[in-house]
Amino acid sequence: MGDPRITPLGVWLRRTKVDELPQLWNVLHGDMSIVGPRPEVPRFVAQYSDRQRSVLNARPGITGAKINVFEEELLARQVDKEQFYLNTLLPAKLETDLAYVSEVCFSTDLDVLLQTFKKLLNRVHEPYKVPGQTIDSSSETQSSDK
Repeated sequence: MGDPRITPLGVWLRRTKVDELPQLWNVLHGDMSIVGPRPEVPRFVAQYSDRQRSVLNARPGITGAKINVFEEELLARQVDKEQFYLNTLLPAKLETDLAYVSEVCFSTDLDVLLQTFKKLLNRVHEPYKVPGQTIDSSSETQSSDK
């Protein structure tokens, strides 16, 4: 975030994940599922190993395994977000997704949905923090060292 092109409404849409709702059309159409591996950017998919490519056989989901729920928070702390994503997050996501697709079950999907809803509810009720800023006890936003 922190991009001047993003309006306050856009920040709220992203933070609450309301911008993901149009994907419900893809679920109804049968191209996606509610829970499953999140779709990935083609240039990153090009770097998958043969084993990792097997995750592409599963129908992609609007929400995925727990690591995906916390991805934005993990990335926000990084200086080189793309390198951290490629070297750390993506391999962990793929391992989690491969484990998920090897044993898809209703109880796991319910757990993923519950974790996703908890995270969304927390986002709605917590003040928005721009990366690099903290909120002190008096609720005033202060910039930290950049």
